[in-house]
Amino acid sequence: MKTSNWFLNRQVLSALLAAPMLLSATAYADEAAPAAVVEAAAPAAPAEPASPWTLSANINFTSDYYARGVSQSWHDPAIQGGFDVSHSSGFYAGVWGSSISERTYVGGNTEFDLYAGYNGTFGAVEGLGYTVGVIGYIYPSGGWDEYDLLTGISGKVDEDFDTWEANFGLSYKWVSAKVSYTLTNWYGAQKSTGWTDDSDGTIYYELNALVPTSIWGLNLIAHVGYLDVEGELSRDPFYAGANTNINGQIVETSPNMTDWKIGLSKSFEIAGAAGYNASLVYVGGNNGGKDGYWGNLGYGGSSFTTKPGSEDLTDGRVVLTVGRSF
Repeated sequence: MKTSNWFLNRQVLSALLAAPMLLSATAYADEAAPAAVVEAAAPAAPAEPASPWTLSANINFTSDYYARGVSQSWHDPAIQGGFDVSHSSGFYAGVWGSSISERTYVGGNTEFDLYAGYNGTFGAVEGLGYTVGVIGYIYPSGGWDEYDLLTGISGKVDEDFDTWEANFGLSYKWVSAKVSYTLTNWYGAQKSTGWTDDSDGTIYYELNALVPTSIWGLNLIAHVGYLDVEGELSRDPFYAGANTNINGQIVETSPNMTDWKIGLSKSFEIAGAAGYNASLVYVGGNNGGKDGYWGNLGYGGSSFTTKPGSEDLTDGRVVLTVGRSF
């Protein structure tokens, strides 16, 4: 991600080898003693070259797992963590996971992200960089076949939520922009799951900023994104449960939305140990409320499990995240 908040953050500096110096010693004798012969010190052993590979890990606790403006944890806390490997050439790869709510991803309670890519810079312009990569969002045990009869598709569709994206981004100093393009259907949305069309080709645009400040080592975080999904919920009566609310009224059938985030982050030490970090941000989106797709009467905000209920999943909220990198 995830990101998921995650840009050009895996650069590895190559260590410089120091040329070994030959040390010599000169003998000085007491005036009454004969001259002593002192052998030259042996040359120092050459230093081992630093590995071009770097392995790191991270763990986080968040009060609400938001991704692209939508709560993935049904507004409950989540635990997250992952591993990353990077090479001095700019290559990176990793795996990241988070707890999620099965009310959103029916049948699943865990998200795993698998990703790889390359970060680089443009030598002609100082501070200008780029990234290109691929990421897969995997939901073990979750899928459309787990939905109940309210959708009209229970037992008729064997389709999971797994989604793969390709992405490309540019960065200049503390500002970055990225475009993500789905190579598969967007979380299994297709004609057989109650949509007007297959949803591969869905695009997510985002603009991010991470600005260091002179106040207590704080960083200013800012983000705005736009989700443009191919297709929308079908109005076919067969899928009536997917595009009407509990009162039988037609609600927003398109999940397209603008999301935003603004807040502060800080890195710090505890008992002399570095790597700790925390952020406090305000997040939200504009396709919620009573009639929005992600709202408390919409399809995206409804639970199609044995635990009924609904939530405005894009509701603007303050989110606290604390964690550590190793």
